[in-house]
Amino acid sequence: MENSLNQSKYTGGLLGLLGVEIVGALITLITFGIAAPWAVCMKENWVVEHTILDGKRLTFDGTGGQLFGKYIVWLMLTVITFGIYALWLPIKMQQWVTEHTHIV
Repeated sequence: MENSLNQSKYTGGLLGLLGVEIVGALITLITFGIAAPWAVCMKENWVVEHTILDGKRLTFDGTGGQLFGKYIVWLMLTVITFGIYALWLPIKMQQWVTEHTHIV
């Protein structure tokens, strides 16, 4: 039988995630995408709060302001490369999220 201290699980539910997704989408739409980094951080914070790895909680310390700076750079690189840099955006985003996720 596995030790409960070493269990990994996700405790989030459908309604909570749906609510975060809807609020994030509304924030992004109302601000024409300017507040997208804050919506991303809101969702990542919610997901991390509901994740347990090896019996330990996670914390997310990224902010929309930090991500906004990255968004501007990524947008400029995408425009300069005629969209080619957009292929790397999911990887860059995951790297940023991972850098700001810690075990408590």
